Amino acid sequence: MKNSLVLLLYVLFPCLSLFAPASHAASKSDLAKEKRWEEQIVPGIMIGDAVKLNADGVEFLALYAEATADQAKGAVVLLHGIGVHPAWPDVIEPLRMQLPENGWHTLSLQMPVLKNEAEDKDYPPLFPEVPARIQAGVDFLKSKGLQNIVISGHSLGSAMAAYYLAVKRDPVVKGYAIISGGPGVKGDPLMDSLENFKKIKDMRILDIYGSEDMEQVLESGKKRNALGPKIHGNRYQNLKIDGAGHFYRENPEELVKQVSSWLDINIAEQ
Repeated sequence: MKNSLVLLLYVLFPCLSLFAPASHAASKSDLAKEKRWEEQIVPGIMIGDAVKLNADGVEFLALYAEATADQAKGAVVLLHGIGVHPAWPDVIEPLRMQLPENGWHTLSLQMPVLKNEAEDKDYPPLFPEVPARIQAGVDFLKSKGLQNIVISGHSLGSAMAAYYLAVKRDPVVKGYAIISGGPGVKGDPLMDSLENFKKIKDMRILDIYGSEDMEQVLESGKKRNALGPKIHGNRYQNLKIDGAGHFYRENPEELVKQVSSWLDINIAEQ
């Protein structure tokens, strides 16, 4: 009997070791880089808490900050740009830390990343992992009783948000805030941001960019602005911040102010 049990365990455990890490093995993200980012940023988090979420068996970092205003209005899921992390000092961190002061919970997600020198055109293989990560963030907020949620992405993060909203939108997601959104990868079924934008329905959308933004962002913004009113009517708003570049380093407070104002007018629970 003892020998039979040993043999059974010997047979089963190698199988389990093959199946258990399968999701990690299937991930195209640089998980080692994600881990390094986590080790660097979590010890310095002063506002909010680090939480671990799970998407298709892959654990990833998120930073959750609760609203500090007297009245909570909803929540914003923040998606960073190419290759960085959920506490990135440009765009993401100002929004992550300051929106709670105006009544908005924030949840900033670590999105799939590649090595530093990777470009947008290298990212399509990662996009199948995007909806599960965003949905994991939405589910986390729902577990907190939040039902009034906005997805906001900067740069490549806006392309990831567009893909999620085009293929797997949760009904609690009421708005989409595009911050300096580019074209993604034209013609790619996952990363063509304009095509995904066309598929998004019944959504309040803020399309914000800087007057000194990247040329590809300005061109993409013109195309969305031509389509937005036709698809979404007055639920679509295109907004330029004068003097701002792609990373809004010139005046991050103005970015926060404009996003916050749009949220209050268009999304806040009454």
